[in-house]
Amino acid sequence: MIKNENLKLIIPTIEYEKEIQNFRQEFIKYGGSMDGCLSLRKMENISEWIKQVEDFSALETCPKGFVPQTQFICLREADNKIVGVIQIRHYLNEFLGQYGGHIGYSVCSSERKKGYATFMLREILPICKELGLGKILITCLKDNEASKRVIINNGGIYESTVYEPTEKVSLERYWIDLSD
Repeated sequence: MIKNENLKLIIPTIEYEKEIQNFRQEFIKYGGSMDGCLSLRKMENISEWIKQVEDFSALETCPKGFVPQTQFICLREADNKIVGVIQIRHYLNEFLGQYGGHIGYSVCSSERKKGYATFMLREILPICKELGLGKILITCLKDNEASKRVIINNGGIYESTVYEPTEKVSLERYWIDLSD
């Protein structure tokens, strides 16, 4: 669990180019799906990813077929390391409403099982509320016990399991009620 570490969620900027590149390289080296990262895995040029993050942040610049999103990096201030990323999708389109949900997140493989995902999700919930979301949908792979615990520890209530045919995976759907 997190012990006396100063973590902060921040919108990524080019100021964190080296740290973002290190985060990306760790996923490429050790694997992982990089949920909540847009196209970071494919983009060697971090300034291109920052531009993508900016484009996705507003309805006017968000690519057709996608929804506006707010992207955060989770920075551990002690060593300036990005330990994870989390993204809020401002509303659900058909695909997100069935399979993707409002939130996507990933934690570096070297930083897992330390409570970072739980921290990120807990810290993002008030921002979701500020965006006008009364409840949020989060999905995870059926066999991802760690992600299930993160969601449940933040108030997630299991709704159902669905099969996503493109990726050929079963996803569990959880709702978090943000009303007072």
